[in-house]
Amino acid sequence: MPAVWLWRCYRGQLCVETDSRCTWENVRNVIPLIEDADRIKIVSHSLHAEKARAYLWRQRPDLAARVVRAQDYRLGEWLLVKPGLALLGLRNLRRITST
Repeated sequence: MPAVWLWRCYRGQLCVETDSRCTWENVRNVIPLIEDADRIKIVSHSLHAEKARAYLWRQRPDLAARVVRAQDYRLGEWLLVKPGLALLGLRNLRRITST
């Protein structure tokens, strides 16, 4: 199961969705939680968050227009594996945008 990475935040309230098995499902399943939000933040590793943003654009462009940047990168996080994950993530993003 993917880590919970999509949240709705206003005045400190946090809602999580834990039933999904993939990023596409995670985005689909949180749509009811974020439909009335003014701003939407998708937080995860940089490329995974970018993948989720791309999926939201495909599923609900009206909601994706409300996405704001979050602090995806934290200095030193996953330092040794980051280059390999970046290459893998870029390959996966290329697949999403080409279809």
